[in-house]
Amino acid sequence: MPSLFAGKQRLNETTNFRKIDYKFSTLNPLPSALDYLPKITDLPLVLAGPILRRTEPDKVTVWLALKEARSLSLKIYMTKDQGATIEKLLLQGSNQTVQLGKNLHLVAITAGSTDDILLQPGEIYAYNIYNNCSKNEELNDSHSLINDLEIGDCNLSYFSHQLPTFSLPPQDLNQLKIVHGSCRKPHGGGIDSLSFLDNLIQESATIATARPHQLFLTGDQIYGDDVADPILWLAHGVNELLFGWSEELPLKAGTISANDLMPGQRTEIARVEGGLTAMVKNSPEEAKSHLFSFGEYAAVYLLAWCPVFMPSRFPKGKTLFKNQQQARHWEQEISDTNSFIKDLKSIRRALANIPVYTICDDHDVSDDWYLNREWCDRVLGKPLGKRVVQNGILAYALFQAWGNTPEKFEPGTGGAKLLEFASRWLASAGKDSTAKTECDRYLGIPAPDIATGLPKLNRDQDVLILSRNSQAIPWNYTVSSSNHEVIVLDTRTWRGYPEGEDQGLAPPMLLSPQAFEQQLAIPLSQSKPEIEATFVVLPTNLVALDIIDWIQQFDLSRDRVFNNDVGDSWNFHIGAFVQLLLNLCRQRDRVIILSGDIHYSCAVRLTHWFHDSAAGTVLAQLTSSAMKNSELPSRIVHTKLKSLLPEKTQRWLVWEKLLKIQRITKSPWKRNKQHLNLNQPIPDCQYRIEWIRRQAAQSVPWQRILSRKRNQDNLWQKLKTRLISWLWRNPWLQEGPEVVGRNNLSLVKFKWSKDSKTVIQETYWHPPWNQTSTVKSCYEVSLEPDALPPFPKAK
Repeated sequence: MPSLFAGKQRLNETTNFRKIDYKFSTLNPLPSALDYLPKITDLPLVLAGPILRRTEPDKVTVWLALKEARSLSLKIYMTKDQGATIEKLLLQGSNQTVQLGKNLHLVAITAGSTDDILLQPGEIYAYNIYNNCSKNEELNDSHSLINDLEIGDCNLSYFSHQLPTFSLPPQDLNQLKIVHGSCRKPHGGGIDSLSFLDNLIQESATIATARPHQLFLTGDQIYGDDVADPILWLAHGVNELLFGWSEELPLKAGTISANDLMPGQRTEIARVEGGLTAMVKNSPEEAKSHLFSFGEYAAVYLLAWCPVFMPSRFPKGKTLFKNQQQARHWEQEISDTNSFIKDLKSIRRALANIPVYTICDDHDVSDDWYLNREWCDRVLGKPLGKRVVQNGILAYALFQAWGNTPEKFEPGTGGAKLLEFASRWLASAGKDSTAKTECDRYLGIPAPDIATGLPKLNRDQDVLILSRNSQAIPWNYTVSSSNHEVIVLDTRTWRGYPEGEDQGLAPPMLLSPQAFEQQLAIPLSQSKPEIEATFVVLPTNLVALDIIDWIQQFDLSRDRVFNNDVGDSWNFHIGAFVQLLLNLCRQRDRVIILSGDIHYSCAVRLTHWFHDSAAGTVLAQLTSSAMKNSELPSRIVHTKLKSLLPEKTQRWLVWEKLLKIQRITKSPWKRNKQHLNLNQPIPDCQYRIEWIRRQAAQSVPWQRILSRKRNQDNLWQKLKTRLISWLWRNPWLQEGPEVVGRNNLSLVKFKWSKDSKTVIQETYWHPPWNQTSTVKSCYEVSLEPDALPPFPKAK
C-alpha cells in the first residue's frame, strides 16, 4: 500500500555486504511457543473453518483444515420457517483430505446434485459436514463434525439448529448485498473490522433477500512481510505442532533452518539474501519477522482465521528483554494482537455463513511482490528470495485459490497435481527437489535463465512477462449469478514489464496484452444476456487521491519506487490504463469496480464517452480498505483537514492508437476555451473523474466491549492527553469530505429501476469519539451517464 507521506532513500543494490552470521538469539532466549499452545490431543479435529467458498445453484464448496486425515461429506439442506427448521437434503459430495504435515490436512469439499436439482434465490440453505462411514455404518447426526463440536468451542450458526446457512444472490438487484474489504494485519492499528460481517449477517440471517450474499476479500488477507514478533514466535510453535520439522532455507552459500531465524531479527537476511524490499523505505521493522518457510505461511493463515491456536497468555516482554524499548515494543504488539484475537470467534462464524471469494495482492506473499522487473530479478534471482515466493504462492493456492476455483483442483487438473506434489514435498521435509519443481510448474513460478540465474521472460507484444508453464493454475476467475457477474482479475502475476536495460524500475502494465484478453475481454464477451450489473475486482486502484499520485510521481522521478509501491496504480502505465478503460467501456454501459489496498474507503465516479457516440459509460470505483491496518496518514485524510485539499473534478482526453491521455485544464480567464493543436489528431474519447461526497455518519446499533488499559501517566500528562484526545476525536472534525480512513468494511447494494440506477456503498467503522459504537458512512453513485460534453476544438 502506498504511504500518504513520502519516505527516505532507496536501497543501493550495488553495496557489497560482508558475510553475516544470521543466527541470532535474544539476551533472554524466547521460550518455546509449544509451552503456550494446547497439546495436539487437546485440539479439536477442525483447526480452521469451515469456510463457505464458491457457491452456485448446482455446486457448493466448503474449505477446512483438520489435524487428522478424513474422508468427509458435505450435505446441503433446504430450510423452512425462515431458516429455523432443517428440511430435505438437496446437494451432497465427498472428498478426501490432503496431508501437508503430520497433523495438518486440508480439504475443499464440493456438494453437487445428481438429479438436476438447483438451489434457488430467495431461500435459506443450511449445510453440515460428516465423517464418511464404513460400509456397515449408517450415516447420521452422530457423525457430524459440527454437532459433535469437532470445531471446538465455537458456535457457527445464527439458528438453534446450530448449522451454518447461506442464501444465493437474489434475482432483484435491489435486494443484492455484496460485502468487500482488504488489508487485514493482525497487529495493525485499530479494531478488526471484519467482525462487522458477523453483525451484518446476524441482523438479517432469517431473511434470504436481506442478508449479505457474497464476500470479496480483495487482497492482503495475510501479511507475509510485516509480521508481529509474537505472531512469528507463535507460528514457529504451530509449525512444530503440525509439521514437526523446520524448513532448510537456501542461501547464496549453504542453507539455514527457519527456526534459527528468530522473531524480530530477520530484516538483514530478508534484504541481503532474499532481495526483498519491505524494509527498503528505511523501515527495518516491516521485515523484522518476515515469513520464510511454508510452515510459517500456513501457520499465519490458520491464526488469521481461527482462534484454536491462540494462547491465553504470551510471555512478558520484561522477562525477555533487558532493553526497555524492546520490551515495550513486544508488549505493544501483543496488545494489538490480543485485539485481533478477541474477534476471531465471531469472524469464524461469519466466514462459515457467506460465500467467500478472495484474490491476492502483494502482502499475501511479500511487499512489492512482482512490482516491477527489478523486483523480479533481485528476488527470484536469489535462492532465499525465490523460496519465499514459492512458499507464499503455494500457501495462497492451498488456503485461498482452492476455494475460489474448486473445479481447477478436481482429479485430472493442474490443481490436483499441485496437491499431490505439495503433499510429497512436505512429506519429505522439503528434501524432494523433483516434487518442488513440479509444484513450481503448477504455481507458475518462472524457471531461471541458465546463463544469468535471473527469471526467464517471454515477449507479449511489446512488453515482457514472466515465463510460466502452460499448465500453471490461473488465479483470475468469474462468478456469475442470475443478474450480476463479478470478474476477479489477477494483476500481480500477469504483469507486462517494459523492455530495455534501463527499464527495470519502470511501472508495468498490471495486465499484459495476453492477460487482458484472457482475464477481461473473453469473460466480458461470454456473459449471459440477462446480466444487469457487472463488477470487476481490481486489487489496486484505478483512481487514487491526488496526494498519492504526487508522491508516487516524485518517488518515480528519483527511482525510489519501492517507497510507495510506485507502479501498482493503473494510471502509472498509460497504455494499460487506456486498454482497461476501452475494454470495459466498449462492452458495458456501467461497471462497478471493487478495490482495496490503499487503506481508506471511498467512491469515485468515472464517466466515459467515445468521440463518435453520445452514449456514455459509468465506472463506479468503490474502495474498501483497511480491515485492520489503521495508520496515521489515512486517519488524517479521514478528517475535515482534508477539506483544505479537496479532490477536484477532472476531464481527460484519450487517443487510443497513440496510447496518450491529456488533462483538460480550466483557467478562470479562459473558461471553456480549451483547444487542440492543428497537428493533433481528434481524440477517440474523453472521461471525467468525480469524487463522491461521503455522507454524514449514521449510528448503527452494534456495541462492543473494550478492555480498559491502565493509564500510568501523571496527572498533568493525563489532562494533556485528554484535551488532545477530545479535540482529535470530536465528531465534527471526524466528518471528512471524501474518505473513511479508519478500519472499515463495506457493503454494496443498489437502487435499481427502469428509469434510474444507483449503486450505494455503506462503509462501517468505529468512531473515535465512542469506540464501543459503530457508524456507517454512505456513498451514492449514479450509474446513469451524463450528456456528452463538447470536445475541444482544433486551434
